[in-house]
Amino acid sequence: MLARQMSSRQLGKILIANRGEIACRIMRTAKRLGVRTVAVYSDADANSLHVKMADEAFNIGPAASSESYLRMDKIVDVALKTGAEGIHPGYGFLSENAEFADYCKDKKVIFIGPPADAIRSMGSKSASKNIMSASNVPIIDGYHGENQNDAFLLSEAERIGFPVLIKAVKGGGGKGMRIVQSKDKFYEMLESSRREALKSFGDDTVLVEKYVQLPRHVEVQVFADTHGNTVYLSERDCSVQRRHQKVLEEAPAPGLSEEVRRELGMAAVRAAQAVGYVGAGTVEFIFDSATNKFYFMEMNTRLQVEHPVTEMVTGTDLVEWQLRVAAGQTLPLMQDQIRVRGHAFEARIYAENPERNFLPGSGPLKFVRSPEASPTLRVETGVRQGDAVSVHYDPMIAKLVVWGEDRDDALARTRTALREYKIAGLHTNLQFL
Repeated sequence: MLARQMSSRQLGKILIANRGEIACRIMRTAKRLGVRTVAVYSDADANSLHVKMADEAFNIGPAASSESYLRMDKIVDVALKTGAEGIHPGYGFLSENAEFADYCKDKKVIFIGPPADAIRSMGSKSASKNIMSASNVPIIDGYHGENQNDAFLLSEAERIGFPVLIKAVKGGGGKGMRIVQSKDKFYEMLESSRREALKSFGDDTVLVEKYVQLPRHVEVQVFADTHGNTVYLSERDCSVQRRHQKVLEEAPAPGLSEEVRRELGMAAVRAAQAVGYVGAGTVEFIFDSATNKFYFMEMNTRLQVEHPVTEMVTGTDLVEWQLRVAAGQTLPLMQDQIRVRGHAFEARIYAENPERNFLPGSGPLKFVRSPEASPTLRVETGVRQGDAVSVHYDPMIAKLVVWGEDRDDALARTRTALREYKIAGLHTNLQFL
C-alpha cells in the first residue's frame, strides 16, 4: 500500500525514557510539533539539561541505571500518572528491550519503536542471520547454529577458512568478539570470547564467521509505518572506530556506485519487512572493499546515535517521523520522494583520554565553547558549561554534525568546527578527532 495522505492524529504528550543529548534532541522536535514532554531522571541528573527542557520532570531513583533508567515499572508509572500517550526510549537503556515494549503495550502506552517481536527476532545475531538468509539478504559464510561443542566449532572454522571471527550471539560494542588468525589459537580465543560474553550479556553462546580483512562498516537507515510502507534513507559509513565503537560517521558512504547503493537499500528494506518492522531502524552490513560485496551483520531496532548525518543529507527529521508513525500516520515521504543532497559528518566528542587507550573520564566541564549552530552545523549535547560528566553513564559530551556540498567540503568544515570547539576541565578526544 502506498498511501500518501497522513492522518491528522498526533500524540499530545510523550515521556522520554532516557537522559543526556538524545533526550534533549527528542524534546526539541516534540516542542516544535507542539507535543508536551515528560522527563525522568536519576538523583545524579537532578540538575541536568534534559530535566530543565521538559514540561514536566520526575525523579525515578538513584544514580545506578538498574535503579532508575532501567526500571520499566517506574517509567511506565510516570507515563500513566502524567497522561503521556507514548514513551520514546531514545537509544541505549530500554530502547531494544522487547519486554519493555510488551510492558508498554500491556499498560496501553504507545512504545515509540518497533514491535516486541521484531526486537526479539533481531536481538540474536544467529537467529537474525537465519531470517535474513531466508529473505534473500546476503549473509557472510559462517556457523550460526546451536551446537556449541568446542571441537565442532573448530571444524566449522576450518570449513570456513582462517582467519575467522568469533562473536557473541547477543553481543554489541565489540564485546565477546575475537579475531582468530590460525587453528592453533582457536580454543584460546573461543574461551576468551565466551568469558567476556557471559560477563557482559549473561549468555556465552557464540557464532563463527569468515573474517573480512578489508572491511568497511556500512549501514542503512530504514523506516516503516503500520500501513505497509518501508523505505531506506541513504546509507552511512561508520568505519572509523576505536575499541570497536564508532567515533566518526558520514553519509552517504563514499566510493559506492549508484547500483551498489540501491542494492544496499533494497536489501535493508527486505530485512525490515522480514520481521514486520515498524519505525526507525538501522541495518548494518560488512562491506568487503576487496570485492565490493556486502553482508548483513545486524539490525539495530532503534534510533541510532549517528542518525543526524542522515537527516542532514535527506532534509528530514527522523524523530518527527517516529512520532508520526507512532500516532498511526503514514511515512512523510515514499521512496521515490527521498533525495540525497551533499555530504555530512558526525564526530562524537567524549570525555576520555586517547593517550591512555581512550580511558573514559568524568568530572566538571569548567569551560565549554562550541561552534555556532547553523543550518549546516549542529551541536547535539545534553550538558552545559558548569555541568559534570557523570561517572555513572556514557561519557559522551556532544555530537558535532556538519554538512557540506560534497565530501571534501564537509570534511573541511568539520575540521574547522573541531578546531573551534574548546573544552576545559577534563580530558577529551578533541585533539584525536
